Amino acid sequence: MVLAQQSSQLTGLARQLVMQNLLSEQDAVNAIDSAKKNKLPFVQYVTTKNLVKSLDIATLASTEFGTPLLDISTVELESSTINVIKENLITKHHALPLFKRGARLFIAVADPTNIAALDEIKFQSGLSTEAILVEADKLEVAIEKALSDVDSSMNMDEFSDDDLKGLDYEDSEQEDEEVAGKSADDAPVVKFVNKILLDAINKGASDVHFEPYEKFFRVRLRIDGLLQEVAKPPVNLTPRILARIKVLSRLDISERRIPQDGRMRLKISKNRAIDFRVSTCPTLFGEKAVLRILDPSSAKLGIDALGYEEFQKQLYLDALSKPQGMILVTGPTGSGKTVSLYTGLNILNTEGVNISTAEDPAEINLPGVNQVNVNPKTGLTFAAALRSFLRQDPDIVMVGEIRDLETAEIGIKAAQTGHMVLSTLHTNDAPQTLGRLMNMGVPPYNIASAVSLIIAQRLARRLCESCKQAVDIPKEALLEEGFTEENIAQGFEVYKPVGCSSCNAGYKGRVGIYQVMKVSDEMGRIIMEGGNAIDLADQAKKEGIPDLRESGLKKVMDGITSLEEINRVTKD
Repeated sequence: MVLAQQSSQLTGLARQLVMQNLLSEQDAVNAIDSAKKNKLPFVQYVTTKNLVKSLDIATLASTEFGTPLLDISTVELESSTINVIKENLITKHHALPLFKRGARLFIAVADPTNIAALDEIKFQSGLSTEAILVEADKLEVAIEKALSDVDSSMNMDEFSDDDLKGLDYEDSEQEDEEVAGKSADDAPVVKFVNKILLDAINKGASDVHFEPYEKFFRVRLRIDGLLQEVAKPPVNLTPRILARIKVLSRLDISERRIPQDGRMRLKISKNRAIDFRVSTCPTLFGEKAVLRILDPSSAKLGIDALGYEEFQKQLYLDALSKPQGMILVTGPTGSGKTVSLYTGLNILNTEGVNISTAEDPAEINLPGVNQVNVNPKTGLTFAAALRSFLRQDPDIVMVGEIRDLETAEIGIKAAQTGHMVLSTLHTNDAPQTLGRLMNMGVPPYNIASAVSLIIAQRLARRLCESCKQAVDIPKEALLEEGFTEENIAQGFEVYKPVGCSSCNAGYKGRVGIYQVMKVSDEMGRIIMEGGNAIDLADQAKKEGIPDLRESGLKKVMDGITSLEEINRVTKD
């Protein structure tokens, strides 16, 4: 009886679905109640629960209510149109602006009977609204993509000189803490900093540089390893922009005489947030700030995405599979050492092992790994953290960097007593790493018995697949660059960068170049006999281990990067 009363009260699309036998009365009543409880549109609820196919609903609604049906996946949405109404209305009513014609706004909806949604959008936008019917599941995807694109679509191209005029305040050299705090909340400054950071993320930058000079202030992004200027705001904005960055990073905005380090997070959509490591440093004409963009997904790309040759990848995996030993990754700052180490940790990160890391600071958050930020001011050094780890039943330990003899000795002893130890050093190639440890004062026997693998690496820019162009280079020039007669006899194409709308001056992304050196018995003998880096390099060559230059030339032969780029990152 109750059901009969409820079913007679069904209206709109729910009633039509029951009449066409696409949904039972009981399911329709339950779906309406559950949708209300979950604050979801009725159509979204029934399609999410797979009660009715979204295409069946769309076809029925189009026929019954005379609303045109559109495949939204084929439509190129514009952020300017989406911005006509507020994000909360889009999510509340599950409705998305498609395009505007004069004073009419066409709205994509999955339920054309939701008149309240169209009326509220009409009131908020000041435009007359017209419904366009789309499939519920495709609308869900389109809304998620549109909101993400709108959140991250702001770039410096949209930031005009007129916007910057409002930021041209009086000379602020004498600005006190109170004024600095107020300026940090100044809307134009907030907008400017937000747009810079979003632009950096959209362009795939690794670092953002805010640099004050005597007569100008510039902002540069490091994209694919090279810095590019993107903005030049008025120089007297330096304190205000730096104050905003400090507020976001929880730094002391009144302290401008000493360097400071902090961290901030920028939420750019409901499902995406990006972390920044922030460093400020006083210069002659104000504070410089450098923000390192930390992408947690980079550690989860998988080893195949990093650019290792097959035999190099296997050497790394073999070393990781051992119960003990030390793996060292070496290279300059920004060469991808952290990503290489975390890729290894991600492989080892299982329920059955205890992993602890000491870093300065921890750049990538990896659930399941106990991460510690070292703090020398409080006595929490790499060595102190490592000692603590060894009292906490460890299986795998990562030390951010071996900087001194004490840290090196503790790490090597851990590797000799049943633990896997991963760390980094700053040397030019793999053989020099062993020499560096000897120069630190580590006994040769300990080095030979503990170190199992060394990876030296660089990052080179990838050629854009859309526009790269083959170039003819004489045989003599190829031989001079380091290619062998055998390489040339096999035949290969050398490509050069060109540049197109989808890349950055002919390059798009970066790829790793590696020298992966297993410490063999013969290398151990050379170390024990007091051999130097040159002796070890000669032995590596005898064992057929490609150096960084040879690995780079292999990337050129494979058409992955250009000869100019390899010369930039590897040539002596």
